[in-house]
Order: sequence, then structure tokens, then C-alpha cells
Amino acid sequence: MDSIPISSLELICLGSSVALSGLFFYIYRRKSKTVGKLKDAPMLPLDEQLVAILNATPGKCLRYVIIEGAVQPLGEPLRSQYQENCFGVIQKLILKEHKLVWNNIARNWMDSEKTLHQRVYTVPFDLVTAHAGGSVRVLSPLEASSLHLEVVHEKFHQAMHGFSEIIGHYLSGEKPKGVLETEEMVKVGAVLTGVGELILDTDGVVKLRPPSDGSEYFLSPLDFESLLGEQEGHARVWRVLAALCGLAGAAILLAVAWRHYKRLREKREREERRREFERMSLGGLGVRQSAGEEEEERDAEITENACVICLSRPRGCVLLNCGHVCCCFRCYQALPSPNCPICRSAVSRVVPLYQA
Repeated sequence: MDSIPISSLELICLGSSVALSGLFFYIYRRKSKTVGKLKDAPMLPLDEQLVAILNATPGKCLRYVIIEGAVQPLGEPLRSQYQENCFGVIQKLILKEHKLVWNNIARNWMDSEKTLHQRVYTVPFDLVTAHAGGSVRVLSPLEASSLHLEVVHEKFHQAMHGFSEIIGHYLSGEKPKGVLETEEMVKVGAVLTGVGELILDTDGVVKLRPPSDGSEYFLSPLDFESLLGEQEGHARVWRVLAALCGLAGAAILLAVAWRHYKRLREKREREERRREFERMSLGGLGVRQSAGEEEEERDAEITENACVICLSRPRGCVLLNCGHVCCCFRCYQALPSPNCPICRSAVSRVVPLYQA
């Protein structure tokens, strides 16, 4: 049985496309489940009725709910290190180095960045509403998705280089551009949308925490409709990536299958031509036998009518449509392509040669 003609590169590409398609489809399924849960989750107002709802719920726990409220710290808020009168409950300080790195493949300088320092500070905070008087304590805010912090300070410190340093940069393949200093915060009074598990703790405080069933936990400055649209967009992106990788794998399989089919078809055509040649040779067997000793004498003079390829057997077939008689049938079968060895024209049919 013939082996399937697939190269190592095609095998690697096929395995990679299948693996990536499976991974992207798994992420898409998770995102689509998250979107479904977001659509089914109830939105609860922050008022005094929230405690009564939790008391009436078994276990004093709502598995997946949506709340919206303004950020209010429990104690002293975090103060910005660069902006006056700027306070928040989550603060992130980032120091990044930017440089140019020589790429030998692209033969060009490429931008590169590296985080030199990053610190995150948090203080306990609630989500509150001014008109209703309700509040919810937010737990583990750093575990939440879609928590986009507001940039309150950003400054780029340009690197200064001397002549000798510039020469060293070209020799090393790295040219520092400078350092970017950034401060991000969740400000006091910012409105956040929280999606998670809502519980009534033993101290009588309503708290929002990551869901115990593994569902995605959200804290976002977007309103709920925008948050839902963002998650639906993410799900569509992963679905498209999974489909593209799956199509790439299917294209590789189709190409391999088509090549294998062509090889089998060519082999079948060669076999049919060989059988036809044998049938036609047997049809002229009487003529060959009646020649008797004259046939043997002609075999002794094989060098005058020898195959142009092997030079050891007589020419035994006619190549059509060009009509050349130049080789034996065995050598014709060994040709890499069905072309005449003399004129290189395509051979559509081969018939045996009869010499009286």
C-alpha cells in the first residue's frame, strides 16, 4: 500500500493548525459561556432592599449578579505621587525601558520594551450610590477582568548618549531610547460595574467576590451594555481565529489528498497502458512466432535497434502522437514524466512495435 505523500513541514503545519484551532475554540467556548451568563445575570440596585433580598436567599448568596456604583474608600485613600488632589483605591506604578534592537532577519531596527519596575497598591473600598444609600464591599479587585485603570501620569525620560556610547550601541545591536514613567489609578468616585458573587457576611456587610463556581469576575469602568459588547467582541475574535486555523488544517489535508489522488491516478493509468501493451503484444504473437529463426537473428543484431535509454533491449513500442520509436516499454514506464525522450512532446498512447 502506498504511503500518503506528506512532508515534514506539512505535518508540522497540520499539527500546529489542529492544536491552535482546538485551543482557540476552547477559549471561544469559555467566552461564549461567559457572555451567556452575563445575559442571564440579574442587575440589582444598591439600596436597603439588597440586604433583605440576600436574607431571603438560601445561603445568603447570589451566585452571579451585576451591580453598579461609585468607588468610596473605607479609610485613607491612596494619594498620587505625581498629581495633586488625586486620590484612588488602586494604584499601579510602572517603569518601562524602551530601546531599539537590531533584527538580523529583517535587517532593521525594531522597537522593544522591558518592564523595569511595577508596583500595585490597593486599599479596601465599597461601591455606593448617593441617592439610595446602599453599599457593597469589593473583595479581591485585582483578580477581576476588564479592570482598566486610568492613566493619571505619564512621562518619557529621553536617554542621552555620547559619541563612544553610540558606537557601542551599534556594536552591541541595542540602542536605548529612554524610560517611560506611568502611574495608573482607580480614582475615588469613579463608577464601576461589578459582576460576581454577592454574599451577606456574618458581620452584616454585603460583599462582592469572585464566583466560587469559576465564572469570570468583572470590575469595569464601562457600563453593563458596553461590557457585554466587549465580551461578545472577544468571543467573535476567538471564533474567527479557531475557524481560520481549522480552515488552514483542512486546506493542508485537501492538498495532501489531491496529491495522493493524482499519484494513484497516474499509477492506474500506467498500469492500464502496461496491460494494453501486453494485450496488443499477445495479439501479434503469431506474427512473431512465424518469423522463427529470422527473429533470433534480429535479436543478435540488437545494437542496431537498441533502446536509446538502456541500450540493452530492442525498441519495442511506438509513442503516440509523435510516432517516435526510440525505447523499450520498460524504460518508458521508468520515465519520470510521460514525455517522448526525443521530442519531449506529451505521450497520449503507447502501442507495441511489430517487426515482420
